Amino acid sequence: MKGIIGKKVGMTSIFDEAGRNIACTVVEAGPCVVTQVKTEETDGYSAHQLGFGDAKEKNTSQPLQGHFEKAGTSPKRRLVEFRDATFEKKAGETITIDEVFVEGEMIHAVGVSKGKGFQGVVKRHSFRGVNDATHGQHNRGRAPGSIGAASYPARVFKGMRMAGRDGGSRVKVKNLKVVKIFPEQNLILLKGAVPGHKGAFIILEK
Repeated sequence: MKGIIGKKVGMTSIFDEAGRNIACTVVEAGPCVVTQVKTEETDGYSAHQLGFGDAKEKNTSQPLQGHFEKAGTSPKRRLVEFRDATFEKKAGETITIDEVFVEGEMIHAVGVSKGKGFQGVVKRHSFRGVNDATHGQHNRGRAPGSIGAASYPARVFKGMRMAGRDGGSRVKVKNLKVVKIFPEQNLILLKGAVPGHKGAFIILEK
């Protein structure tokens, strides 16, 4: 299997063999249930759909309730597809973290970054601002400055870096080292930071 779904627990730190303090993110990964198996014959591609996190039946739509009943499992909060033709598990079976990853390998983490609301250009795009207060500069320290040209083209180009809503976007962090796996607690320790707030859903993949 090439991935699993998890939930961000928080951050901690451990010491390595050399005595260095390493910041780690703790992720509760799995157990996940195989809710659907897609094949080349029926769907045009091979994939396994995994479900993670129990959901209330009243909060699940009727089509999804039938989908979970067909797989023989309770409603799940998050569904993610992983394309892996070599994976051999049937719908309704469970997959755990130690079946997917091993300690020491490098994996990728996908999550939704923390939303920061409406932000200025200094925080959103790392603008330097006008740091020199001389020569008539007044209240321009964090201003964006000029955003357009003159009478030609007489418009602002699309994609101009300006103030606006920041965060809340899908972020993929590559090559995070698996420091430790605790199969009994379904926990995995990753070296470094993972996008999202505490309790956010995280997709871990190879």
